[in-house]
Amino acid sequence: MNVLDIDRRSLIGHLQATGKSFHLKFLGLLPRGTAGHVSGDDAVEFLAEKQADISLLDLAGAEIDLSERLGRPVAIVLVSGLRGDRGDRVKASVRPL
Repeated sequence: MNVLDIDRRSLIGHLQATGKSFHLKFLGLLPRGTAGHVSGDDAVEFLAEKQADISLLDLAGAEIDLSERLGRPVAIVLVSGLRGDRGDRVKASVRPL
């Protein structure tokens, strides 16, 4: 199962709701395995920007919230956490929503 199995309108609605609650703007999908802290064939990984100062606990809450909405494991990678060549590769690999 992949994120394409989810209705695009529903996906955007879930991302907007989670983004509003946790002050995030979702930018796109990342290739599976980009974030090492989530696993599973049905896991999805997103790149997001912080819209306000958020804590690591807030970020974890956003992952849990979105995971419950989508019914699958979710990882959120923040643009502000990307550095160097690896960060450039991650940014280049983003698929628009």
